[in-house]
Amino acid sequence: MASPASELDAMVEAYSAAGGDKGSLASPGHASLIVSGNKLLGKSEADGVSIDAKGTPDGVDITISVEEGKDVGQVHLCIGMLQKKGRQLIRSHYIVGKNASVDFVSHCIFPNAERMQHLMDLDIRLSSGAKMSYRDEHIHSERGLVVKPRLRASIGENAQLIDEFKLVKGAVGELDLDYEVTQEKGSSCELLTKLYGKKNDRMRVKESLFLNGENASGTAKSRIVLKGSAKAEVLGEIEGNAPYTRGHVDCHEVVEGENAVAEAVPRIRVNNPLARITHEAAIGRINKKELETLMSRGLAEDEAVDFIVNGLLR
Repeated sequence: MASPASELDAMVEAYSAAGGDKGSLASPGHASLIVSGNKLLGKSEADGVSIDAKGTPDGVDITISVEEGKDVGQVHLCIGMLQKKGRQLIRSHYIVGKNASVDFVSHCIFPNAERMQHLMDLDIRLSSGAKMSYRDEHIHSERGLVVKPRLRASIGENAQLIDEFKLVKGAVGELDLDYEVTQEKGSSCELLTKLYGKKNDRMRVKESLFLNGENASGTAKSRIVLKGSAKAEVLGEIEGNAPYTRGHVDCHEVVEGENAVAEAVPRIRVNNPLARITHEAAIGRINKKELETLMSRGLAEDEAVDFIVNGLLR
């Protein structure tokens, strides 16, 4: 078994290979956290940011608080497992104080997974005027794993949340994403999910926004590409429950595999006559002309498809 030092080095190198800035991990002045399995390998706090992380039998409980009125910049998270099999449950609580601002950059890394479960239970609380972005980038093995992220967020008056979930490398495996956000007066939220499903990947995406305060606005977006026998089911849901709320569900799926299956179900509901909620869903194939143009320049068909897909999901 790898020693803590060598496991830390391995996680940092995997983080760097995935595009993360390893100089920002566990270094003074940069708020960051490094977790492998149920082990806390590194932690660094910065002015205005406190991080509490404790190992559990099968994962880690994390609480990150941002002090009222502080603009703390980026907080880097490196969470994953280097083993081939196992189970990891991450319970995360993010508390952002009044008029504070923070950008989370999270890499979830499972480069060797064969039989792996990664479960995430995220709780986000934004006080009035707070701003938070959370970029969650996943790096999987080519065999994929079981990933179940569950998010519950509460956005206070005039607060802002931007959340992006993205598969950067490897196979999805089995994904069951379940996000729900409640919003107060003048708040805004953007949920964005980007996935590239291959072979027998299975994906279920549910994004729900409840616009409970006057002038609240929100968008639930998904961009999904399917090859092979991959399947995806997307439910985008928005409720306008107060005057002048504005919401939009936007789902685009591209089907390239003969046996791939895509399903998009927008659900919109207006409980106030002054609310406005819209939706757009599209399922189709990659533009044939673009594909032929790339192939005429020397790319094989699979290379051309990947090039186009990377542009769609960037």
